[in-house]
Amino acid sequence: MSNALLAAKGRNPDVLSCIANLSSDEIFTPPEFANLMLDTLETAWAESHGGASLWADPTVTFLDPSTKSGVFLREITSRLNRGLATEIPNLLDRIDHILTKQVYGIGITQLTAMLARRSLYCSKAANGPHSIATSFESSDGNVWFERTEHTWVGDRCAYCGANKNEYARGDALETHAYAFIHTKNTEALVAKLFGAGVHFDVIIGNPPYQLDDGGHNNSATPIYQHFVENAFALDPKYVVMVTPSRWFAGGRGLDKYRDRMLKSHKIRNIVDYPKLYDGFPGVKIRGGISYFLWERDYDGPCTIQTMWDGKPLGEPAERYLDAYDVLVRRNEAVSILEKVKARHEKTLEATVSAGKPFGLRTFFHGNTTDVGLKDPVKLFGSQKISWVERNDIPQNVGWVDDWKVLMTAVQGTSAAVETKFLSKPIIAGPETACTETYLVAGRFASEPEALRFATYLRTRFVRFLVSLRKSTQHANRDVYSFVPDLPVDVEWTDAKLYKRYGLTEAEIAFVESQVAEHDDAQTVATDE
Repeated sequence: MSNALLAAKGRNPDVLSCIANLSSDEIFTPPEFANLMLDTLETAWAESHGGASLWADPTVTFLDPSTKSGVFLREITSRLNRGLATEIPNLLDRIDHILTKQVYGIGITQLTAMLARRSLYCSKAANGPHSIATSFESSDGNVWFERTEHTWVGDRCAYCGANKNEYARGDALETHAYAFIHTKNTEALVAKLFGAGVHFDVIIGNPPYQLDDGGHNNSATPIYQHFVENAFALDPKYVVMVTPSRWFAGGRGLDKYRDRMLKSHKIRNIVDYPKLYDGFPGVKIRGGISYFLWERDYDGPCTIQTMWDGKPLGEPAERYLDAYDVLVRRNEAVSILEKVKARHEKTLEATVSAGKPFGLRTFFHGNTTDVGLKDPVKLFGSQKISWVERNDIPQNVGWVDDWKVLMTAVQGTSAAVETKFLSKPIIAGPETACTETYLVAGRFASEPEALRFATYLRTRFVRFLVSLRKSTQHANRDVYSFVPDLPVDVEWTDAKLYKRYGLTEAEIAFVESQVAEHDDAQTVATDE
């Protein structure tokens, strides 16, 4: 038996478990993780095909539209090799059939396409003397890559939104214009690459996540949703992809994508890894990652399973994803939210200000003192206090003399698990304003009202409800949309809130397992 065929049967050690990632956006999938996704696919296939094995079908076709290391194609090939042993007894014929008729990939760069071919064919050339495939005429085989250019409309790419200043590059650099999402007709693209008669039953992969506009991830544009949408456009039986979980409740430009995903009723499984570095060790993806299985002919609830430290956390639960406008991540949280929503109370979304409440950017700073100012207003800004003239405040000048409760617009830590979700409230008295570092969470006629509101915002219960909509560090007005707007003539405590909404002991325990108390819990930060 040739060395190539021995390589097809077993690999020890596995080099794909050792290679470093290209970047935080183009992440190599660990083989173990890829196999978990394939296990989910295998189960769903069997359930929809009378118990038949996916891997024993010589007609099923697979596409990885964003192949990097080739791990998905390699592991699929390994499974098909075992499953088709009876159908195609000769090992050489079996491997050649799988590689030429069943598995296909589109490289995201020249380097990754070469790596994928080496992983899949055990040769850098699919038609080379050491390739375990014997019928290819081209050196590319079924792993395609050609340099693709962005289509600039003004300063942006019409397909992926890339910034021209960052990605209009010379020939010496990769364009990061991924072919699968730089087309108006995905079906025509695939026909051009692999032949008009090729139709994919399964599309699986780990697409690039975002394009950085040069702002050190502060202005990154997500692109993974384009891979998912174009995969759907090919009308496969199944789509299985791993992406950041930010789409559950947020993400720049993801509103339409989230709405479609939640309302489709075709997502059969979601396996969620909310803990930082879980799933992809060493890779910092805020909000965690998840993979989903979408089935074209399915219409029903989704089974959601949370993972923690690589193991299932709690029981999986079936639920329809469009019960709310965001995906409530933890199954244990659903009953709590339902009790809150059952009272049909107004929420703080209508009370909390939009970003930049006084029209002043984060980098704006006033005078270091109020000396010499005719009508000074104390300004809360990024990391320091300054003073400005009242007439220099661009908008909402009428709020200046209210008692205000300020909340930072960004709240998060570098910890693997977020437990606070909101900063400590700041009480800002009359003659004050703030830059966009803060939101004005509430305005009041008196200090006692402001203090009671601030105490309410500090409760674990409120911050738990915020956590259901807060997928990143950004704490904008939307994250308060599940928080009831309760009267401030009461000093709300967690005990009173648990009683008001009828939480059980188990639900209380869950809330308190997710949200830590603020230190100095009996005091509220002031403007001193």
